[in-house]
Amino acid sequence: MRSISKSKLKTHLLKVFRELEDSGEELIVTDRNRPVLRIVPYKERKDVKDAFSDIRGKLSLFEDPDLPTQDEWGDI
Repeated sequence: MRSISKSKLKTHLLKVFRELEDSGEELIVTDRNRPVLRIVPYKERKDVKDAFSDIRGKLSLFEDPDLPTQDEWGDI
């Protein structure tokens, strides 16, 4: 994770923003060598249906996922 001072960010704001958009990297903004801000690129969240669409219909479930797993772990 890289960092930049407030004064340098002010001078190169648009350039820095474009770089962050392209890289997806986070940026720490400092004031007198002390971190004061974290800039994080926005990422759209995927809908569950979209996130798993590539494996839909390819998985088989052999057990009820709501059943306890004590048989697998034994007595603890």
